[in-house]
Amino acid sequence: MEPAGGKSAAVVAVVTEPRFAQRYREYLEKQKLLDGQHRVEKMREGTVALPVLGETLAEQHLRELRDRVAPGSTCVLTRLLEPAPSKKAQGCSPARRLCLEVRRWAESRGLAWSAQLEADLPRSWQRHGDLLLLGEDCFQAVQWEGLQPELWKTVASALGVQRLAKRGRVSPDGTRTPEVTLLLGDDGWVEHVDNGIRYKFDVTQCMFSFGNITEKLRVASLPCAGEVLVDLYAGIGYFTLPFLVHAGVAFVHACEWNPHAIDALKKNLETNGVADRCQIHFGDNRKLKLSNIADRVNLGLIPSSEEGWPIACQVLRADAGGVLHIHQNVESFPRKNLHSPRSSIMEEKGHWSYSQEVITSQLENRATKDSKRKILSTATKPEWQRWAEFAETQIAILLQQVHGKPWRTQILHIQPVKSYAPHVDHIVLDLECRPCPLVG
Repeated sequence: MEPAGGKSAAVVAVVTEPRFAQRYREYLEKQKLLDGQHRVEKMREGTVALPVLGETLAEQHLRELRDRVAPGSTCVLTRLLEPAPSKKAQGCSPARRLCLEVRRWAESRGLAWSAQLEADLPRSWQRHGDLLLLGEDCFQAVQWEGLQPELWKTVASALGVQRLAKRGRVSPDGTRTPEVTLLLGDDGWVEHVDNGIRYKFDVTQCMFSFGNITEKLRVASLPCAGEVLVDLYAGIGYFTLPFLVHAGVAFVHACEWNPHAIDALKKNLETNGVADRCQIHFGDNRKLKLSNIADRVNLGLIPSSEEGWPIACQVLRADAGGVLHIHQNVESFPRKNLHSPRSSIMEEKGHWSYSQEVITSQLENRATKDSKRKILSTATKPEWQRWAEFAETQIAILLQQVHGKPWRTQILHIQPVKSYAPHVDHIVLDLECRPCPLVG
């Protein structure tokens, strides 16, 4: 088992002489009273303790053991404060172990166990060091009411953590603040280490995506020595830190409007020793006053960072341009044909979808594009390619509007990050943007 501190919660056991232990075990197993999750233990006085389910045994079972199962035996109850897990328990899944521990605890308090309660237990969770974050769809039955905080202590002990929190829905407040309730513990601050980078944050105030690790590793390997980066959606530093610590950027302008994420970002910059190479811009990045400074811009917002495209064009160096890393959720429905009388772009449930006819008409004038465009991987989905071509065209238009002269845009790479939902892929487009040379 993996309980907090290496110890399990105390269990009740029946104590008898070694010569009667086997008969006791057979009776308890037949009555479904034997606790198979904990090991039979030898006591100091030479007796044997057999762990049992529940807080106590009925007197009728004790009499049956003494008088009929093993006449002449002694039969007393004790509490094992540090019970050892059985071999069976050591191979038990965490979800199964949780079910057994919670059931034993609930029945000891007179709660009738049922299939409904078992179905209401969590099957998955996020582990953040000694804090476990449960999903929103567990412990919803009315039978659990009034059983806290002992219930949460039992859950934490079964899963080997000290603190417990439960996730709700992400607040639609623009800052993507998670609705998380701390169930057990004094605070929600945790730490993760990815690729040698330490991320600290409060799980009750900030989100953390484990699925972004591949993209964090990728940007850490990019050759960015001496460059200036603008990170328009910095959060707690998911991408700001890999660019600073591993990719070698000279300086980062990190933009964020969630004050709790700002607190974490400041801690993380200091913790990783790169605070002197980063300036934090608090507030709405659409009002950012920076311009003409960036060699590279990161737009790490999903489902779409499209509202940040104009400011990304504004901050790119007017003389040399740079590279945009544009995150997007793209739906992959090859037969889907959506029409809108108002716009060529539709946002359905926050994800990008398209009318094939409209996108085709928008791209018919691309004949003058660079004929040496890099060939994309054969694993790239057609929907990703069509969205990337749309973004390439739109960014070129925005760049000309912002800088007052034509620009050339080129798709360098399309990187899949993860499947965000069925038929929805989180991808990143690396888009090169360069001002066209003046024709003399």
